[in-house]
Order: sequence, then structure tokens, then C-alpha cells
Amino acid sequence: MYKEELTLPGFSQNTIQTPIPENTAATDDHISDGDENLERGNWSSKSEYLLSMIGYAVGLGNVWRFPYLAYKNGGGVGITMVLISTLVTIYYNCIIAYSLFYLFASFQSPLPWSDCFSWWGADEACSRTSKDPFCNLTMDNGDFEIVNSTWLQANNVTCTNGSNIYVPHQGPSEQYWDKVALRRTSSMDETGQIVWYLALCLLLAWLIVGLALSKGIKSSGKVVYFTATFPYVVLIILLVRGATLEGAYKGIEFYIGSQSDIGRLSDAEVWKDAATQIFYSLSVAWGGLTALSSYNKFHNNCYTDAIIICVINCGTSVFAGFAIFSVLGHMAHIQDKLVSEVAKSGFGLAFIAYPEALAQLPVAPFWSILFFFMLVTLGLDSQFATIETILTALLDQFPKFLKSKRIYLTAGICSIFFFLGLTCVSQAGIYWINILDHFCGGWGILVAAVVELVGISWIYGVNRFIKDIEMMIGEKSWIFWLWWRLCWFFISPCLLAAILIWSLATFVPPTYGSIPYPTWGIALGWCMIIFCVIWIPIIAVVKIVQAEGSSLFQVR
Repeated sequence: MYKEELTLPGFSQNTIQTPIPENTAATDDHISDGDENLERGNWSSKSEYLLSMIGYAVGLGNVWRFPYLAYKNGGGVGITMVLISTLVTIYYNCIIAYSLFYLFASFQSPLPWSDCFSWWGADEACSRTSKDPFCNLTMDNGDFEIVNSTWLQANNVTCTNGSNIYVPHQGPSEQYWDKVALRRTSSMDETGQIVWYLALCLLLAWLIVGLALSKGIKSSGKVVYFTATFPYVVLIILLVRGATLEGAYKGIEFYIGSQSDIGRLSDAEVWKDAATQIFYSLSVAWGGLTALSSYNKFHNNCYTDAIIICVINCGTSVFAGFAIFSVLGHMAHIQDKLVSEVAKSGFGLAFIAYPEALAQLPVAPFWSILFFFMLVTLGLDSQFATIETILTALLDQFPKFLKSKRIYLTAGICSIFFFLGLTCVSQAGIYWINILDHFCGGWGILVAAVVELVGISWIYGVNRFIKDIEMMIGEKSWIFWLWWRLCWFFISPCLLAAILIWSLATFVPPTYGSIPYPTWGIALGWCMIIFCVIWIPIIAVVKIVQAEGSSLFQVR
């Protein structure tokens, strides 16, 4: 058997083996007889690879993150990618746990967040005062209002202790999110208890992930036939339904029409959000694209795959925006408000504003079940790929020890991440998720992307990289590569570096709504980013010391 080796900077060394004897049999359940790489295995079919890549790229970011950003704004690198993926996957599965909780809660009629008294109870609500610790609010800051007997009679509520009660200004869906789903404390300083039902949903999410990845790409490749395609069915259904609702045009105008705030393009934070959203959505600089693609056969057309996945992913984000904002437009219409007054940013869009809008539709539980089941499937296929990234890194680093223990490794990783994620399903969990997303899902991947571009284009060399690609897909003319040379060598690294520096220079400490983070929380966020990216210079120095020759930067 002959062996040809190809090594790229920042990635583990993969071995390409040719030819393969016809009578070679697979010795592991993640390798089949037709695989080209007998050490690591290959995808069973091209469709499984594409669906896995699309599922990895098209995730909660397209429905949860992209629309709320649209509302708000109108080697060493390999180690950094794995570490960022590790931190993100811990809180990402907690968002799936939220979606599972809301999915189970949707099997009720009426929906529990359609009326705050459905979970308070009338007498309990009537007995509440402005200093009620359950609400953790006071009359002094204007968070409560007095509701008189006329309102009580109109809403079929009878009070036994008087005609006036104090109720929060928050709507029922927001109250349900804060007081029932999250049981949120007043700040990050107050951890509270683990919310047991969210912990059970988190356990279920990790069980699903672990089972899907038990045999690697051979098992997850089958699961994505459903998880990667079902969200499109739901989005089409929601868009058709949303477009037929009265007032839907208001939401569309706010999304891309006359109500869009074009002036926000002068804000550095908008460009940072846009850049990180593309990286978050396309999963660039996370390591997953490299990990999943490494299971392809050598002569796979990676160029065509990249174009297909980018077009489908970005198209899905825009398409999801129409589906989301058409329903929000209807909600604004029936409440006689502006879309900006009913829409929420952050988690509020997926778990407050949209559930509230769905609660006002006929047969509300049906639409709610569809929506949250879609969120679950969107999250799961992205989670599959992220965990596969971590597993692939470990298996490639310690093949002799871990290759035969993949099932145990998968179970161990999922178990560890479940216990680490319990902090995120405590009563202060939403603060942890928000700060992890702000730091790790933002600057970390921008730094990794800039260094990766510099490493490939300026150190390894653009022309050498192109020759490596042509070795797989065949030779192309120099005109074909002209644009990509310009992008890889100059436009992309310079633009990303400018956005990164600009956003750091205009840094504003994050908040959750109006609640500021403590100093130690902000410091912890920076420490997580430093811990992830510090390996880039450390490994770079080690490699330079170990390398032969004197030339570092080259364009050849």
C-alpha cells in the first residue's frame, strides 16, 4: 500500500491512502468496505455530507440569532477552534433544552403563556403586592401598575381581598419566560437553584446527541436526513400562514422595508454583529467545517460544496426572517403598536415575542408545537457537528488509544458537558448563556478567522493553497482564481481585522436587558476569550522553534 501525506497549517495531519485492496474489510462500525480512508472512514454518501454541512451551518442562529440581530441593528488555530466550540456547545444545548421545555408546554390549550393568571391563579395573583419576592420587583421603579375592578371583570378575574391589585407591566409571555421557564434571579451574582425541569430537558438533549453520534458520521449522517430538512417544511408553513395574516406587511416593512434603520450602518457594533453572524451561521472558524469535510474522499469537489452551502445557508437566514417578521407584523397590528414595540432582541424573540404572537393565532398549540419542534431540530443538527468536531480532534490526536473507544468517548464527552451545563439551567443560567454568547460567539471566532486567513494566505502561501485544492478538484485557469486570491490575501483579512479592532475600540459592557453584569462576570468573559486564543501564539512559537529554514512569510 502506498501513502501520500498532505499537511496544512493549523490542522491535524491526514493520511491519504491509495490504492486500497479490494478484499479489505472494515474493522470498526464507523468504517465500511467502500471507504477510501480505512483509518478514519468516509461519508456513506455525498447527500449525507451535504445535509450534515447544511445542518451544521443552518441552525438556531438562522432563526434565533439572525432575526434578532436584524431587529437590533437593522494548529494553534485548530486548538482555539476546538476550545471555542467546547464553550459554545455547553450553552448551545441549553438553548435546545429551552426549546424542548416550550415544546412540551405547547401541548396545552390554551397555551400557558397566553394569560399570566393561567399559572398564577386568580387568588394568588390578587394577593400579590409591590414587594412580592416572587416577582422581585418594587413599586418604586415603575414595574407594577394598579389594575382596577373594571379590568378584573373584563378578564374574568375575581379578587377576594379587594378591588385593586398590583400586576407587572410585563406581558404574560415575558412573565412566563422569566418566572416560569427560567425562574430568573435578579442578577448574575444570585445563582439560585438548578431549575429541575430545564435540567431534565438538558439531559434529554444530550441523550439525543449522544445516541446520534454513537457511531460517528455513519449514524449522524442518517439522522440529518430528517433534522436538516424538517425545518424547511416548518418555515414554509409558517411563512404561508404569516403572509395571510392581517398586518403581516408591517413586519416585512420593518424587516427590509421603509421602517428599517439604515443609519445603524455607521455603528461599529452593527458590523461586528454582521461579521460574527456570518461566522456563527456559516460555522466558519469553528473547526466543524474542517472536521466534517475531513471524512470526504480525497477528490471531492470542495469548491462546489462551499458555494452550495453558503447560498443555502444565507438564503435560509433571509427566508426565516420573512417567516418570523410576518407573524410579528400581525401581532403589532392587532395590538395597534409598532413592530419595534412588540419585537424583542436576543432570546426574547424566540421565547417571548414569537410565542406570544403564536398564542394569538387560531389553533395556537399546533403552530407552537411546529415552531418549537423546528427550533429543536435546527439546534440538534448543528450540535451534532460541533460535538463531532471535538470528537474528531481527540480521535486524531490520540488514535491508538481512543479509536476503539469511540462510544465511551462520546458518552464521556456528553456527560461532562451535561454537568458543566447545569450552571446554565440554574436560576441565573440565562446570564451565563448571554455572556458566553457575547464573548465566545463573537470576538473569539473573529480572532480565529483572521489568524487562519493570515496563516493560509501569508504564511503557507495562497498559490500553494490553490495547488492543494487543484490536486483535489482539477486545474483551473488563473482568471478563475483571481478573485479568490484577492479575497484570501487582502480583502478578507484586512476587513475582518478592521472590524475586530473597531469593535474592541468601541467596546461596551454587555447587559441582559437593563440588568448590568458584575465586574467579575465581564472579567470572566475576557478570561475565556484569552484562554481560547492564547494557544495560537504559544503553538506558533513552538512550531517556529521546531521548524527548519529561515523564511516565515511567503506568497508562493
